[in-house]
Amino acid sequence: MARNLPAADRPLRTAVLGYGVGGRLFHSPHLAASPGYSLDAVVTRDPGRAAEVTARYPGTRVLAGAEEVLAEPERYDLVVVTTPNETHVPLALAAIGQGIPVVVDKPLAATAAAARELLAAAEAAGVPLTVYQNRRWDGDFLTLRRLLDEGALGTVHQLESRFSWWDPTPAAGWKTTTTVADGGGALFDLGPHLVDQAVQLFGPVASWHAELDARRPGVVADDDSFLALTHVSGVRSRLWMSCVTAQAGPRFRVLGSQGAFTKHHLDPQEEQAIAGVRPDDPRFGVEDETRWGTLGVDGATTRVPTERGAHGTFYALLETALRTGGPVPVDPRDSIAVLELIEDVHARTGLAGR
Repeated sequence: MARNLPAADRPLRTAVLGYGVGGRLFHSPHLAASPGYSLDAVVTRDPGRAAEVTARYPGTRVLAGAEEVLAEPERYDLVVVTTPNETHVPLALAAIGQGIPVVVDKPLAATAAAARELLAAAEAAGVPLTVYQNRRWDGDFLTLRRLLDEGALGTVHQLESRFSWWDPTPAAGWKTTTTVADGGGALFDLGPHLVDQAVQLFGPVASWHAELDARRPGVVADDDSFLALTHVSGVRSRLWMSCVTAQAGPRFRVLGSQGAFTKHHLDPQEEQAIAGVRPDDPRFGVEDETRWGTLGVDGATTRVPTERGAHGTFYALLETALRTGGPVPVDPRDSIAVLELIEDVHARTGLAGR
């Protein structure tokens, strides 16, 4: 049930399903700040979150369930699915069935098979489907990509990449109670970003080694995970995803034949969104120079200005795709390949049944 391209003289009418971290910090602010979109509806059953939506976005409808969006498909040009992982596929399929283009937060699905079925449904219906891999537009990643394009490190042989923090006592919530079978755990939560970045930089994976642990009381999936990839190109990527890291290592450390690039601290866009900085603020995405990375060899390093983070680029590219019928910003096949790897890791490490 494909639709005609949206009219060029009005913004793309959007409904965001879910107002947790993803809906509140990553999707709604960018949609509301972009002249190409209107934030028409947000779905949340939480009274506090509903009140926050009303206060921040006075013209936005707050709905209690996705069925209210799907009952009026003619009102929307885009649906964003940013709900618990196990609901991604059924909600995306329902939107596709109504002919509404869909953005699905990572992971695209809890299994590669379900993701392939979702993509097949979208292609059969002629409905655009894409995945929110916003970390492709982190400032540190953009900086690293530029350095590699310039050949500043020579021949790269190793990438270290980390998303890790200290949270030894997890709060109650779906992320601590979702099993691996339903897409739970650090590898499903953070792995889609780190693996996607590594593959974007160094190409397909030939082999892997993993160490997955569930360390905190009450969790039902891995919360302290390590994944080592050997790319077909010969580069090795070492990826850490952990909630129990009392002292964090570098966000990136990349070793090459002519030098290394080391970068601490996470991209600032999430931190700025928490502080209420809007994406259209000139400060948004700009990293303080005290956090810049260093390039070179020990005893002879230089500081490298961090590129401005640009998560909003995803939605700018998506607007062009929806208006022209062109390619979406993230090909779902990329995410399916990552899911196949994650699924294989879980199947062979003993945590898949948890």
